[in-house]
Amino acid sequence: MMPLALADVGTENLILKVGGSPEVKKHLEDLGFVAGGTATLITVLNGNVIVKVKEARVAISEEMARKIMV
Repeated sequence: MMPLALADVGTENLILKVGGSPEVKKHLEDLGFVAGGTATLITVLNGNVIVKVKEARVAISEEMARKIMV
């Protein structure tokens, strides 16, 4: 298990756990990051990451991506 921020670019990953405070956790789940779902790291730009989740591309901070365990 590792944070999504450290995953290989272009590889689909199974989301195992979403951590953080209740507010952060809810925000990430609203964006589609739920345990059992998949996420693909597209690119890392200036401390932000672009992730494909549920057929959409979402930009989140690297700090948020470290709370998503794959």
